[in-house]
Amino acid sequence: MKQADILELMTELGALHRGHFLLSSGLHSDTYFQCARLLQFPDLARELGAAIAEFFRDETYDVVVSPALGGILIGHEVARALGRRFLFTERKDGEMQLRRGFYLEKGEKALVVEDVVTRGTSVREVCRAVEAAGGVVAGVGAIVDRTSDQTDLPGPLQALARVTVENWEPANCPLCREGIPVVKPGSRGN
Repeated sequence: MKQADILELMTELGALHRGHFLLSSGLHSDTYFQCARLLQFPDLARELGAAIAEFFRDETYDVVVSPALGGILIGHEVARALGRRFLFTERKDGEMQLRRGFYLEKGEKALVVEDVVTRGTSVREVCRAVEAAGGVVAGVGAIVDRTSDQTDLPGPLQALARVTVENWEPANCPLCREGIPVVKPGSRGN
């Protein structure tokens, strides 16, 4: 799938929103991507997962790991396309952890998959959980990369769509100064 196709699908399915948003990263933005609107369709989720998996076809991975909640569906579909097992992390006591009996063998190579990456906070938290469990992060994939290469991730981020979107620290947000109400649509903390 080409980037233009992804963005067109997002627009058609109501997954691309314009307004004033408080992102799970803590930043404010005039653009919000709700990938769940894409992933609600199993055939489309499978197609997106297979497209992300293509970035990693030439590498060997033992497992795909994603953060709950937003990354679960796309991570599962990437794992399906690669023929690997799938794990997800959850927050417990404010820290991302493998739970539910999930484990990694020492040295297992993990591909971390997320739906949207802005600052990379969730991805880095998943990577720490993988490493704490004895695994090795060997790649990172996403549907949307909105980082503008302004984040430090363990390895290059491969994404179906790379977009440059305005993000602001809350104290510097022009939409706040204009008095436009902020909406918090993200999954972290709500």
